[in-house]
Amino acid sequence: MSSAPYYSACTSILVGKNASLDGSIMIGRNEDAKAAWPKHLKVFERRQFETPQLFKSNDNGFKLPLPKTRFQYESTPEWTDQYGRFEEDGFNEYGVAMSATESTYANATVLGYDPLVSDGIGEEAMVTVILPYVKTARQAVRRLGTIIEKYGTCESNGILFADNDEAWYMDTGSGHHWVAIKIPDDCYAVVSNQMAVQEIDFDNPADFMWSSGIREFVAQHHLNPSIDGRFNFRQIFGTHSQSDTYYNTPRVWYGQRMFNPEVEQSPTSQEMPMLRKPAQKISIDDAQAFLSSHFQETPYDPIGSGSEADKKRFRPISLAKTQESHVLQLRPNLPKAIGNIHWLAMGVAAQSTYVPFLSGITTVPDEYQIGAAEYDAHSAYWIFKLAGVLVDPHYLAFGDLLMETKETLSIKYRQLILSADRQAVGLSKSEAIAVANDVSNQAAQLALNAYRKLTAQLITQSTDLSPLNYKQDLNL
Repeated sequence: MSSAPYYSACTSILVGKNASLDGSIMIGRNEDAKAAWPKHLKVFERRQFETPQLFKSNDNGFKLPLPKTRFQYESTPEWTDQYGRFEEDGFNEYGVAMSATESTYANATVLGYDPLVSDGIGEEAMVTVILPYVKTARQAVRRLGTIIEKYGTCESNGILFADNDEAWYMDTGSGHHWVAIKIPDDCYAVVSNQMAVQEIDFDNPADFMWSSGIREFVAQHHLNPSIDGRFNFRQIFGTHSQSDTYYNTPRVWYGQRMFNPEVEQSPTSQEMPMLRKPAQKISIDDAQAFLSSHFQETPYDPIGSGSEADKKRFRPISLAKTQESHVLQLRPNLPKAIGNIHWLAMGVAAQSTYVPFLSGITTVPDEYQIGAAEYDAHSAYWIFKLAGVLVDPHYLAFGDLLMETKETLSIKYRQLILSADRQAVGLSKSEAIAVANDVSNQAAQLALNAYRKLTAQLITQSTDLSPLNYKQDLNL
């Protein structure tokens, strides 16, 4: 792996359809790596190639033959492919959603017996070689698992998948071994840079998947510490370090505190379950609020009123190194082109806005397709990022103005989506695509215009906040 951006700090959420307010399935994640590293939004059309294609990673040289048919899909690649594609998240034309990856850590004992493979598949390649070639979430898990078993993986990760029927979470735990769990319809999960999957039921292939020979591998090397023989993947393959208790588990604690406030837990507990049934059904706003959060209403909020020690104690969920945040929402009672929504917040979610892109889109606003490492006033990433940079030094003065902008946009997005939903009945595929393009473009332009206006207000009001200012007594 190269030494370019360090991808190891994401936070994820998955919500089953009976745990959500409107019957949606949701998977979402913050992509955290570097404070100034732009993302784009791209749509890749369906292609039928005359000859088989070969994927080769610019990062570690991983190679994989690809099918001749590539389905249409959208994703959020980096501004440069020098270190790999890192397409990260999106839908394909069959309504499969994928988010990759939640970086995790395998323990040294496991890696001693099945080490990571330096030129195996890694995060940067996963969306590119999986999403355009599958028709269901379950098929996506199996395709990635087969690749890992054959070629190995260069890192341990968690990967999120969904379709109109189910959501899946997959953990890779060593060079060639992995497991996956179907999120129960009435549950949610929040994950933060730790192996998440716990007990595996090998008699239930409908709800679990796993690598070939994983039980034999664990037994051969005496890796299972369980007294009663239960197979807890997190215990066997994961880490249990002090870093986990300050860097990772507090984010899980905060998510479960949001959705199960009745449960008493410590932020540093290593025993929190992966899955819970929420106290109340979870809305798309709730999922976005979790990914935008930074321990509000606790002593650990970096911009709160806690002690200086507490404010720096835990790594927050939404932070300056977030490149983009997304929630992929699947609404099964509508045509896929309109019912599936890629909610995308460029930059820091706490300071940005989740713009709805309906998955039937074939075009993307120009602003979302440009932007390099240096500030560009025309790039969507930099437009949202600039507002955050201006708010940062003066949160008390500008926080309300930022929230007003976000809330006003949220209301307008709802109205646009309602308009699309009302048009959805009886539309042909081409008509649904036209609606998806129109509504998504309107939402994007609303967001860009609002943040340009917000930036102008912030700059204007900042002129009087210089430390060189002086308050004159007008009575003199």
